[in-house]
Amino acid sequence: MGMSISSEQNAAAASVFAEQVESQFGGSGVTVSVEHHSNAVKYAFVRMTCPPQHWIAVAKWLRFDGGVNYCSMITGTHYPEGNDRGWGVVYHFLRQPVRDVEPFTADVLEANALEGISIPLELEVLIDLPAGDAPVVPSVQSIWVGADWNEKETWDLVGIRFEGHQNMHRVLNPHDSPEGFHPLQKQHQIRYHDFNEMYDDAQGFVRKPADEGRVK
Repeated sequence: MGMSISSEQNAAAASVFAEQVESQFGGSGVTVSVEHHSNAVKYAFVRMTCPPQHWIAVAKWLRFDGGVNYCSMITGTHYPEGNDRGWGVVYHFLRQPVRDVEPFTADVLEANALEGISIPLELEVLIDLPAGDAPVVPSVQSIWVGADWNEKETWDLVGIRFEGHQNMHRVLNPHDSPEGFHPLQKQHQIRYHDFNEMYDDAQGFVRKPADEGRVK
């Protein structure tokens, strides 16, 4: 039983998927290309760029028509010197041939027998946002449950707001972090430049309580 798909299966799946994206969204500003990893196997993956105003429509197509069923990671970047681009969001997705099975049953897959939409595939979606103080992109939390934590983390660290996200809150920085503090924004001072408290005591264990010195 084959435990991994072949290079031929991988290449065919990436090519077909890219053609489907081009057919569905060509002319809307969405671009698609087939790229290859630089490791020894050099498996292909699909890279897309998407305008933020089309992201929900593209995301729904990926999930429900393209079979992209797992959001593995979301990252954000600040480009303070950028002209047209001030911020960037990158989504990493997988299409996996997994399904829910009935109790006490098994679902055995043979990699070399997979075909069509069942062939695993890796996707990367890049969204550029304009410069400004309020970067925002629509949330896909309701489409991929895996986006829930990833969107929280990206907002907490970078400050990109995911419009429509339910229950957004700090997950890595202290919950009492100052409003507007997102440490991966480029304007924040680096450690040991008189702004070290938030970095060196992130959990607040050494901070003095607000009521220190009061008579209790």
